[in-house]
This record gives sequence, structure tokens and C-alpha cells, in this order.
Amino acid sequence: MNTEYKFTSAEFESQIPTFKSKGITEFAIHDSVVANDKQKILKIIRLIEKNVPDVFVSILINAACLDREVISAAQNIYCSFDIPLDCTDKGGKLLFDKKFYANKARLLNEAGLVFGFHLTYAVVPGDSQKLFMERLDFAVQQYPNHIEFPQIMNTELEPPKVTGTFSAQDIRYCRDTAFACRTFYTAGRAVPWFLSVLKPLRIYPSRFFSDFAEWQRVNNCSYKSGFNPEGENHKSIEKMQLLFLDEKYEEKHCHSFITLMHDIVSLNGAMSRLAGEGEESQLVTSYNPDDLLSEEAFDLAAFCDNVCMEECRVKVFAGEYGPDYEVI
Repeated sequence: MNTEYKFTSAEFESQIPTFKSKGITEFAIHDSVVANDKQKILKIIRLIEKNVPDVFVSILINAACLDREVISAAQNIYCSFDIPLDCTDKGGKLLFDKKFYANKARLLNEAGLVFGFHLTYAVVPGDSQKLFMERLDFAVQQYPNHIEFPQIMNTELEPPKVTGTFSAQDIRYCRDTAFACRTFYTAGRAVPWFLSVLKPLRIYPSRFFSDFAEWQRVNNCSYKSGFNPEGENHKSIEKMQLLFLDEKYEEKHCHSFITLMHDIVSLNGAMSRLAGEGEESQLVTSYNPDDLLSEEAFDLAAFCDNVCMEECRVKVFAGEYGPDYEVI
């Protein structure tokens, strides 16, 4: 049973032992005070490990608090870290420390921990459409499980501002691009395959999402239409992904990779639905699933040159150690 409760930070620690009896299966700790306090985060992680190790928890954390001690502790629970990508003002110039955030993402990826980024736009003085797109491109390159945009999720947050570097048109453009990323990447569970499928198109992720935003507008599933990506089943989002990718692959003259692209998206989608919804399925692929889920699939051009087509009927099912598949 999924039950939603809200606690103040003062109440939270004492309530953790009661979560199991309340039927709580997942919860989020998105408190700015906790996010900036490494010792408090460690204490909460240890309380979760002791009392409710099987409950999923999403933890907002400032990247400065992420170190090997916190990451090691987090490996003992079922969790995801949500990391704000913040900029700093130095001498009137807005700076974004790519090396700092890349090192934090590398530590998380090496530990096998789930994490996502929070991005905002037109809030900090000196921000611009160009800088926001650069942050989005950087974020995708770190293989986050999800990318969230609090301004289009929570109306209580500070709204974007029209400034000398951010026009009303820029704000709409960033908003629609953010919503497209939320739909295609996060709701679409695209992290395992997105960069490899994007590579043949030779465009930046931000441009891809901006183009998808236009596709959403034409197909009446944009931000302004009231479309709710999280309210859709994943299979319907996958259908949208494949329709749009077909258009982009045709546009960029990547026709020879379309079959492989479909196999990669469809097989990974089936695996994600098994993990997320417990949905077992069967599908037909044009390549062997062992190859499709291997490192060779990171480069579609090399894959097509070196791997032979082999039509397979693939069963995706719950194995002894998690999602599994077999050719039947």
C-alpha cells in the first residue's frame, strides 16, 4: 500500500520506526536544512537501515555533503539522491563547476547508487537560456536516473523572472524544454540508452529535448496542454519516444539504425516495466538480447558493422536475482 505522510524535520527522526506499521513503502526527505547537513543525513540513513531497510527513500542532498562516507552508508539502504545543480556568482559572472559535479556523479555511478539532478532556470541573477541549456547538457552526460525541474513540479517555488539575460520568450523555451526532458527522459526511463541512441543524431541533448517539446505541442501533450507524464503508463510514453525518434532518425538520415534503435528502446523498456511494475512480457527483436544489452550497443554505428541480425522472441521475467530474460 502506498501511503503519503508529511512530517516536519523535527518530527521526522522519531517517526522513522513507525513507518512499517503505517504501511509506508516509500518517502522523500526534501528538506533544505537536512540537505546541507552531512551528519544529519548520515544519522537518518542509519535510522532507516536499522528500522525500515526495505522502504525506498528519496533524499535531497547538497553535492558538498556527498562523500565516500555518505555514499558507503547509502549502499545499505534502498534510496535515491536528488542533487541540486547550483551556480555561484563570482565577480558578477555566473559560474557552474562542472568538474565538481562530475566527480560527485562518478562516485555515485561507481557505487551503483541511484541519483538524479534538480535544475532551475531564471532564478539566479545572471542566468540565461544558454547557461540553462549547458547545465541540462551536462546533467544528461552524467547518467542520472532522473532529472527534475522543481519550477514545473511545484507552484510554491520561486517563479522564474524576466531579466536582462532572460526574456519571457526564453522562459517559455526553457520551461517547454524542461517539460520535454521530464517526459522523454525521466518518465520515459531513458537513462540506460539515451546517450547511445542520441549519438547518431549528432545533436546536444538540450536541442533534442527542445525539438521534442515542439513535437509535444503539435501532438497536444505539451506543458500547456496539461499533459501529466507521471500519470501515463510507461508503455504509452515509450510509444511517444519511438515515434519521435523515428522522425529524428529519418531527418538526420540515420535510416540504417532505426531497427536497432527500436530493439534497444523496447528491450530496455520491457526490463524497466518488470522492475517497476512487475510486468512480465514477450517481444520480438531483430538482434540477440545479449548483444542489445552489452557495451557494444553504446555505439550504434559500430554495432551495425560488427553484429549480425538475429530475430529473437524474448521473454522478460522476474528471475531469482531480479529482472531477467531468455530467448524462447
